[in-house]
Amino acid sequence: MKKIFKILKRIIIGLVLFLILYLAAAFLLPKITINAEEGAKNEVEIYIITNGVHTDIVVPARNSQMDWTKKVLYKNTVSQDTNRKYLGMGWGDKGFYLETPTWAELKFSVGFKAATGLGSTAIHATYYSQMTESETCKKIVISKEQYTRLVTYISNSFQITKSNDFVNVVTDARYGKNDAFYEATGSYSIFKTCNTWANKALKVSGQKCCFWTSLDKGIFSKYK
Repeated sequence: MKKIFKILKRIIIGLVLFLILYLAAAFLLPKITINAEEGAKNEVEIYIITNGVHTDIVVPARNSQMDWTKKVLYKNTVSQDTNRKYLGMGWGDKGFYLETPTWAELKFSVGFKAATGLGSTAIHATYYSQMTESETCKKIVISKEQYTRLVTYISNSFQITKSNDFVNVVTDARYGKNDAFYEATGSYSIFKTCNTWANKALKVSGQKCCFWTSLDKGIFSKYK
C-alpha cells in the first residue's frame, strides 16, 4: 500500500507541476510578439474574427490567386448563397465542433480526446456577405506573396481526395445557414489549439502574432 501511495503522490505532484508550467506558458508566451514583415505591399484584405473562444481566418471567397468556392462548396451550406464574398475558416477538434454546441454540453470523453490529441480534427468554414471591423473582427492587409503562403497553409490543413477535393463532413451539426465542416489534418491538443493554428497562419503569412498562444486573447492583443 505504501508503494501505491508513493506512486499516486508522485503522479499528483507531476500533474500539479505540469499544470503550473502550462498555465505559466499560456500566460507568458503570448506576450512575446513576432512582428510583421516589413516592406510588404498592401494588396489583399484578410480578417481575423473570434467568437470569444475560437479564432478564424477570413479571406476573399475568390480572387485572382485562389477561388475557395471550388473547394469549399456553397452547396454544402444550408443557404447555398453564392453571393457571399468572404470565407472564414477555423481548425479545431472535430468532437468539439460537432458534439459541443455549448460548454454545458461538453462530454468528458470529448474533452479528454481533445486535450490529449486522441481525437480527429475538422475545418469549420463559414461564408459571409460582408465584414465589419470591431473588437472581435480585425482587418489585416497583406501582399499577394504573403497571401499565397496563407493559402498554402490553410489548404494543407484540409484532408483531400485523390481528385484533390476537400472532404465535406456530412452532418446536421450547424452554427448557421452558411457554414459547413470539412475533414482536417493534424491532431488537436492543449499544445495545438484552434488559436494556435490561427496564430501560425498569421506567422506563416508574415503578420504580427504571438510566439505561441492557446487562446484567442493572445492573438487579438496584437491588434488592439
